Amino acid sequence: MSNRLVGLLAALLPLATLTALAAEPRTSARVASPDARITVEVTTDNEGRASYAVSRDGRPVIAPSRLGLMFTDTRKFERNLAIVDQHTQAHDERWEQPWGERRQMRDHHNALRVTLAETAGPKRRFDVVFRVFDDGVGFRYNIPKQPGLDRLSIAEELTEFDIADAATAWWIPAFEWNREEYIYHRTPVDQVGQAQTPITLRTGDGLHLSIHEAALVDYSGMNLARVDGRRFRAALTPGIGAAKVEVATPFATPWRTIQIADRAGGLVESGLILNLNAPNALGDVSWVRPMKYVGIWWEMHLDRKTWASGPKHGTTTAHAIRHIDFAAANGFGGVLVEGWNVGWDGDWFGNGETFSFTRPYPDFDIEAVTRHARDKGVTLIGHHETSGHAAHYESQLDDAMALYGRLGVQAVKTGYVADAGQAKVRGDDGALHYAWHEGQAMVRHHQKVVEAAAAQHISVNPHEPVKDTGLRRTYPNLVTREGARGMEYNAWGQPGNPPEHEATLVYTRLLAGPMDFTPGIFGMDTKSGTPMATTLAKQLALYVVIYSPLQMAADLLEHYESRPEAFQFVRDVPVDWEETRALDGAVGEFAVIARRERGGDDWYLGAVTDDTARTVALPLDFLDPDRRYTAQIYRDGDGAGWRTDPHAIAIESRDVGAGDTLSIAMASGGGQAVRFIAR
Repeated sequence: MSNRLVGLLAALLPLATLTALAAEPRTSARVASPDARITVEVTTDNEGRASYAVSRDGRPVIAPSRLGLMFTDTRKFERNLAIVDQHTQAHDERWEQPWGERRQMRDHHNALRVTLAETAGPKRRFDVVFRVFDDGVGFRYNIPKQPGLDRLSIAEELTEFDIADAATAWWIPAFEWNREEYIYHRTPVDQVGQAQTPITLRTGDGLHLSIHEAALVDYSGMNLARVDGRRFRAALTPGIGAAKVEVATPFATPWRTIQIADRAGGLVESGLILNLNAPNALGDVSWVRPMKYVGIWWEMHLDRKTWASGPKHGTTTAHAIRHIDFAAANGFGGVLVEGWNVGWDGDWFGNGETFSFTRPYPDFDIEAVTRHARDKGVTLIGHHETSGHAAHYESQLDDAMALYGRLGVQAVKTGYVADAGQAKVRGDDGALHYAWHEGQAMVRHHQKVVEAAAAQHISVNPHEPVKDTGLRRTYPNLVTREGARGMEYNAWGQPGNPPEHEATLVYTRLLAGPMDFTPGIFGMDTKSGTPMATTLAKQLALYVVIYSPLQMAADLLEHYESRPEAFQFVRDVPVDWEETRALDGAVGEFAVIARRERGGDDWYLGAVTDDTARTVALPLDFLDPDRRYTAQIYRDGDGAGWRTDPHAIAIESRDVGAGDTLSIAMASGGGQAVRFIAR
């Protein structure tokens, strides 16, 4: 061998050794948040099972928890896995919401992409991508196209969440008939059954966690099934066949999210869910219009009017015009019209086959009503109840949206009233199938509705919906939704919503996104005859506490006309915000939220409490220190309480500044609303 060749081999040997080491499977990968407090570590054990763990300040938050996927037509991703590649990346970006609870957002995270490959069998591979923020973690599976994996038939995820410490949990059951509309349980975490997300946890030392998902697109919604102790496994909503998810590769699952905060309000202020969604896909969305609205709705729940035709029919031409005139006179942007269209007569619940989304009842002149609304500067909020019959709705979807587009209807409330598992979709075989509201077929359906509405510059407010996972960032016309027990349960529920309900929603359901809760009940009448667990001041506070860019003044118009002093707050309060602060609160006990109006200097504050009357000493350091403010205060009056006198309210003004402390006194089931007018 020549000396030259020997020298060349000697030079290449270190490089070859390094290459071999780089290609050799690793057993762990690690990434930390920008502030270095939260750490994620991915490992494989001696059986090749992959897991991840999350710690904060060196203490475990999520103990080692399994990763993987199970399929209906091939071997699962679980054993014989090795880490064959890993990449980290820092990201820091600011972006602006076209509307929202805050205008400016910061997406600041460190990312880790871990490639896991099988060491035996077909040698398939997939990535797990983590994004670690200062306020939590998001992760998802990314499956590339590869031999034998042109399509995925996912039977289940093997994703786990093993809660490291004992905790209290606030949760609602999964796979039950009434979708998301349940009173929240409060139990030790090891007594949770099958739970929907978001699920909120508080450990003994006060750490708050919320487990949910982000960017749910073309996939089934995730629930949580407790396996044992504090260990949960993802439980996907069933599909219409053996597989829960059917997709082509390459494919990325929704993000699995873990929000982490030292206090309950930290969860509220988190931007993690929105940051994990893709940017605006619609372009110019200046046509999306946040607004307050009134509507022909509450009187149906009180059985004073009906959705169906007949002598008590609610949505008539004259009644709609009365609501339009009221909205215009009070600065509201919209009027909801329910029951305007043919199909409500007979057994519509869970059927939906008789609904027409273009034919009005004879006593509702849709052309005249929309013309009157345009003349008054008001839009109708249309209504499409489907009774869960998504296939029937899709057969008329384009025509229905085109009608609204032509008439200038800027928003539509959709409805899917049907027992869970009883939605109807059309499969690839052309046949009708029963489906779950959060299964993949219904996720796809809602996507079609949002896109069809966007083509006509219409915003969408779905009820009985797929849960919110932050898609409003990608599709800003998906402005709000229901997805929890709303105000209507106070009209006829037995029981109605308990006094702690709203102070629970703030830290559970509302972490997912805006809710059309429909506050503003002044009359307190109920069909059931049981008292509503609220006070008038609390009803005002809900306009700040429960965020939605569509906010309804839900009561009968005559109740607002009879209480103009209290109604003034509803007239004044905005629905679009520059910034939001969760100032104080505890899950299920009380919440104090302050928001600054978008493009302005005035602040609005809402505070609500549970059954316990309480007083909160609130520093006003969120106000501009260089300004003075007139605080217009709407508080529970003497003797107020939901059992005693729900209507007792005191309205007063004070001069305040950032160095002052305001005493927020709330009666049992009560609240307080404040407008801070900058001077």
